[in-house]
Amino acid sequence: MRIMIAALAVLAAVLASPVALAQSAGDAPAPSLLVHGNYCGLGNRAPLPPVDALDAACARHDACTPAGGLPSRRCNLRLFREADLISRDPRYPDSVRTAAVFIAFSASTMPFDPAPQSAAIEAPIWADPHAYRRVRASYAY
Repeated sequence: MRIMIAALAVLAAVLASPVALAQSAGDAPAPSLLVHGNYCGLGNRAPLPPVDALDAACARHDACTPAGGLPSRRCNLRLFREADLISRDPRYPDSVRTAAVFIAFSASTMPFDPAPQSAAIEAPIWADPHAYRRVRASYAY
């Protein structure tokens, strides 16, 4: 019992040291729970390149997800489609194909932003909607 209390006291002293506090203040990267490669899972190792096609699909999904927000439905469907194609491709090892099945299932159940922000483009009032039909044909013989 005394050894356990002493071990907890040493652990508390190490965690409260100035070095540990400096690392937790912003020098250390945010913790991540990755399933595959550098981008598949919660968080990422952003400066590192993707390790394979599945990791590249996850990187594209991370890129289309706004910081602190939910991805669009289209973003989740793209990840599902790409991971599903990788899971069916016999050229990839079984470990990558199994991870792709898990990523595809996860992408199909991920929450998404029901109303993603989109840009509204308006045509000028004076634009003629039928202008493309009035094309002059000229023939040179």
